[in-house]
Amino acid sequence: MTTRTALVTGASRGIGRAVALELAERGHRVACLSATDAAKETQRELEAAGHEAIAVLADVRDRDAVDAAFTDVEQAFGPVEILVNNAGVTADGLVARMSDEQWAQVLDTNLTGAFHTIRRATPKLMRARWGRIVNVSSVSAYAGAPGQANYAAAKAGLVGLTRAVARELASRQITCNVVAPGPIVTDMTAAMPADWRTTMEAAVPLGRLGDPGDVAGLVAFVCSEAAGFVTGAVLPVDGGLGMGH
Repeated sequence: MTTRTALVTGASRGIGRAVALELAERGHRVACLSATDAAKETQRELEAAGHEAIAVLADVRDRDAVDAAFTDVEQAFGPVEILVNNAGVTADGLVARMSDEQWAQVLDTNLTGAFHTIRRATPKLMRARWGRIVNVSSVSAYAGAPGQANYAAAKAGLVGLTRAVARELASRQITCNVVAPGPIVTDMTAAMPADWRTTMEAAVPLGRLGDPGDVAGLVAFVCSEAAGFVTGAVLPVDGGLGMGH
């Protein structure tokens, strides 16, 4: 295995933290990016386990902050070779009552944020003629979810963005894929009503909610040398919830 420099957005908790840990366990240098200092806790956890890690602060909606974060990573570890776009927020509301601010916050973070990081990473990936980009979407991208028009639209947008990037960069041996989780036990799902979990467990064919590690394992594979012939794919990790979509 070749040691690479990986950058994971939204790495302070949940899926992002699990991905950072998994990539580090596979021997990569990991930059943990978040909009708060919370990613430093992930960095400390990785370093305590003997891994190379750095925490960088940036709001992915801010292209200048993204540029500065990449510069910090490049100075510490060299160019980013593996990019995992996991940063995401929700601002739920029925479409008839959804404010412009709710719409913009979710689209700007979940979709435009991924565009900012991909654009910043691409020139050096092209020069290296190798790279892995993974965008974390959701089963909501193709199944929809009431009260989440903004979230579903952003996550569906990641599919189109991914496939355009995959076609643009394929000749340079850079892959770009989507991993689409179903209901995963995170802080986000913990805030849902108690009966939500019961309903979702009944809806998932495997009969349970997923764990962040379930997602991290798939992301790490897609980032590996072995996945070099996989690009433009939408890979569900949802316990079968999205079958048929």
